[in-house]
Amino acid sequence: MDPSPDKQIQFDIGTAYDYFLSLWALHQPEHLGLRGSWAAGVRSRLPGPEREILQRVTPLFWPLPWVYSLPTPKDVTTALKALRSLPAEDRLLAMVPAVPEPIVQLWRDVARHGTWTEADLTLLIDEMTGGDTKKHSLATLRKEAGEFLDMWIDPAQSTENLLTAFECYQEVFFAEEEVRIRPALEAGLMRAKELWATIKEWDKLLEELSQGVRVVKDWENKTIILVPSYWSTPLAPMADVPPGKVLFLFGARPADESLIPGELVPDALYQALKALADPTRLRILRYLSDEPLTPAELARRLRLRAPTVIHHLDALRLARLVIVTLDTEGKRYAVRPDAVATVFELLNQFLLVREE
Repeated sequence: MDPSPDKQIQFDIGTAYDYFLSLWALHQPEHLGLRGSWAAGVRSRLPGPEREILQRVTPLFWPLPWVYSLPTPKDVTTALKALRSLPAEDRLLAMVPAVPEPIVQLWRDVARHGTWTEADLTLLIDEMTGGDTKKHSLATLRKEAGEFLDMWIDPAQSTENLLTAFECYQEVFFAEEEVRIRPALEAGLMRAKELWATIKEWDKLLEELSQGVRVVKDWENKTIILVPSYWSTPLAPMADVPPGKVLFLFGARPADESLIPGELVPDALYQALKALADPTRLRILRYLSDEPLTPAELARRLRLRAPTVIHHLDALRLARLVIVTLDTEGKRYAVRPDAVATVFELLNQFLLVREE
């Protein structure tokens, strides 16, 4: 981890970040435009019990801050060894960052009693939603909260099963993937350092590295930890690391490569052409070329439901065609300069390449 000259920007690297991000992607492939059939094929390599465990718990965990705390080299071997060395309850806490103390105490009480109540479930749901359940599916909330509480009934057995599933996934898939992505991560880290040496403005640096995320949040007093990621490209996962730090993972997968090993058509090209082939998305781009707009403003102009517009905006963001501005009032979108020209340049490059 190398500090920047003014200590505002720091850098980190490790394949363990992508290990957990790959699990997230394989269980929610739609977020990365990943073919569901391929993701299901990878999951099917796991034995039934391990596959079921990961299917159940992966959506509940976000262990990126814990990965940051690991010693170098922060590879998968280091992560799994460190996880196995922790007491059972601490293993579960490592997977869920920044849990308020009352919830930690609730979980420990469940472990001590070996059961949980409806009152425990309600308390956990209130904490997960900030008391506002109207924006969420109550059935989904109850299911996720119940999964958490079930794991705490017997943390030792739960985490032993979980570790077995993690180790199995590493053996049957990610060990080979780790070798494939490491050079791209190293190249991405080098590029980030070179850009920081020339740009020297953290917000512009983040926008360039993330291929379209503009941050206007109050991060002036925070240290931003930049981490290259192959699997989450071009998305920019973030996580708070108390006190006063923010993990910002940026895309390190080259534009001419695909997330699926051996796939000839680059993801960036396929996703961009797919996005441009939709008439609603073309209309959105036309509106955004005039001025930045929120999803609600676009929904009114398009006469579409907000969730439908957000779905189209997610596709445009995945295609690197728009900039999304993050501030305290929500998200605002704009056309990414020269994005369409970049798509056709990538298409020309692809057409000129001849297979051997």
